[in-house]
Amino acid sequence: MRKSYAVWVLIAGLCSAMTVNAEDYMAIPKNIETFNVPPVPQNTASRLQQYANTRSAGLYGWYENGLLVSTRFGDTTQMHHVQAPLGYRKQLTFLQEPLAGVGMPRSGAKDQVVISWDVGGSEFDQLFLFNLKDGSSRMISDGQSLYGQVLWAPDENRFAYVTTERNGRNWDTHIQHLDGKIDKVLETDDGYWFPIGWSPDGLKLLIRKRVSVNVSSIYELDLATRRLTKLVGDDESSTPDAAYDGRGGLYFTSDRGSEFLRLHHMELQSGKTRVLTADLDWNVEGFVLSVQRDRLVYSVNEGGVSKLHMLSVPRHRSQRLAQLPQGILGSVVFSPDGNRLALSMTTTTSPSDVFVMDLRARTLTRWTQSEVGGLDTSRFVNAEVMSYVSFDGLEVPAFVFKPSTPGPHPVVIYIHGGPEAQYRPYFSTLVQSYVNEMNVAVIAPNVRGSNGYGKTYLTLDNGFKREDSVKDIGALLDWIDGRAEFRSDRVAVMGGSYGGYMVLASMVHFPDRLAAAVESVGISNFVTFLENTQDYRRDIRRVEYGDERDPDMRRHLQAISPLNHVEKMRTPVLISQGANDPRVPASESEQIRLALEEQGVPVWYILARDEGHGFRKKVNRDYDRAAKFGFLNSYLNAE
Repeated sequence: MRKSYAVWVLIAGLCSAMTVNAEDYMAIPKNIETFNVPPVPQNTASRLQQYANTRSAGLYGWYENGLLVSTRFGDTTQMHHVQAPLGYRKQLTFLQEPLAGVGMPRSGAKDQVVISWDVGGSEFDQLFLFNLKDGSSRMISDGQSLYGQVLWAPDENRFAYVTTERNGRNWDTHIQHLDGKIDKVLETDDGYWFPIGWSPDGLKLLIRKRVSVNVSSIYELDLATRRLTKLVGDDESSTPDAAYDGRGGLYFTSDRGSEFLRLHHMELQSGKTRVLTADLDWNVEGFVLSVQRDRLVYSVNEGGVSKLHMLSVPRHRSQRLAQLPQGILGSVVFSPDGNRLALSMTTTTSPSDVFVMDLRARTLTRWTQSEVGGLDTSRFVNAEVMSYVSFDGLEVPAFVFKPSTPGPHPVVIYIHGGPEAQYRPYFSTLVQSYVNEMNVAVIAPNVRGSNGYGKTYLTLDNGFKREDSVKDIGALLDWIDGRAEFRSDRVAVMGGSYGGYMVLASMVHFPDRLAAAVESVGISNFVTFLENTQDYRRDIRRVEYGDERDPDMRRHLQAISPLNHVEKMRTPVLISQGANDPRVPASESEQIRLALEEQGVPVWYILARDEGHGFRKKVNRDYDRAAKFGFLNSYLNAE
């Protein structure tokens, strides 16, 4: 048993045998259960309090010439109204749960919006018609099914949304009128189908069918005849976004004929298509048209950083914009008059905030200034971009955050989830606290299978190639071994969801090279995961991971599942799980916890009864953060 773990166990034993001064230890939130987690010293919690009190702001849209934004002033994220740059944020919603989304008419003048939220992280979002003037609301969903993707019609008297209410499995599109009438316009029996746009006359809907991250198509639904017509898409390409141009054409993004998502324009009558971003070897991550459909802005993901561009419509001439900081864009929304852009963005050293760009004056004005808990922002570290060569010669990109103090430093390898996600250099209080308070380096690789580097790279871990991405972590450990600024004997792995699987798999394959592991809501057995995930998610996960009903694939999934190799695992691990997780059921964490404990592997386990796929409530996040900090610090910095 390692000395650091023995010390924490001794503390726990002493605390159970004597009266503990509550002021010396952090209180465990009422909805959290812990197993084998020693009391968290209050000084650890105090060190992290400023990081925990950092806020951010997101963007919902325009309202009465001001903006509706998301931010947190209490325990959960709520909706606020800001009427002027850096003005007072007036709180509009006061829910016990975090607000999940806001569906807004584009005019910015209507007093009614559709808000959505779930209970306890279940992700079964419910819809409420919310009055912005008096704060009243009424539920317009059934209270138990999943709802989302709210899109207001151009006349702003009805809105479309997707729901699983028919059978809990399939995704259907409904249209609800403000008088309460509901039109069930599309029922589906396979894949993810959801509305993404209205025609200017309100007579048609654009519907996206998503089979996987690599395959999706765009359909047109005629609301009068209910006829569904495919406009764009095939079995070898992804078409994630589309919008009518208002002149008989369609804008869409697709990677057909390319490694990357490009912006296209198609004449619907003739089918003639033009690629508007043929010179870019990066993904177009999104685009939006002005209400007048005379301007189009699109964002390009260049190695993890967003670059914003604007075109005139219909000539598609490039237009200059105000310069943005180097960061990552969130929402981008045209003002109702089309002359301004509201946008949210984050950088590695600043949390997400909301800005407004004047398109005529080409100026950028900050509208929110999120607090950073009084921290000295000059200590925040930027990410260094690097790459390393994996076992088969593949170049794997990564971001490195280093302390300013002399090395060598312990290392935390942070592995993103998804699995098709991409680590991008956003502002992370977790990263900043580890670098500045724990004095460790953080390395975030985008192993094969990550988005943003072309569709071939995206498929390199599919099916029977799943463990090739784990080998990429082995190659990163080799790279760390050869670097004098790092301590190769003090390396931890950390990740959530699919990243949690990667953590557990790393514990199987590299037990002698890891000092500690931290995983959240991770997959421990692919077969039990696929059998127990929510019905509405199962088929799309089978496309990514493999179909457990096929005998050969089932054997493969069992062979690579960490639960079946616990005898090889020796690395101390902290596991966090939400009891209401609809994606990776809590049983995945429970079964690996019990198996590891039986093997004598040190396991700390945190279960939140009021959370789902990750912790969203501040009180739970604060405790989880402090426990993880203490756990990692004890293994990476204790001599």
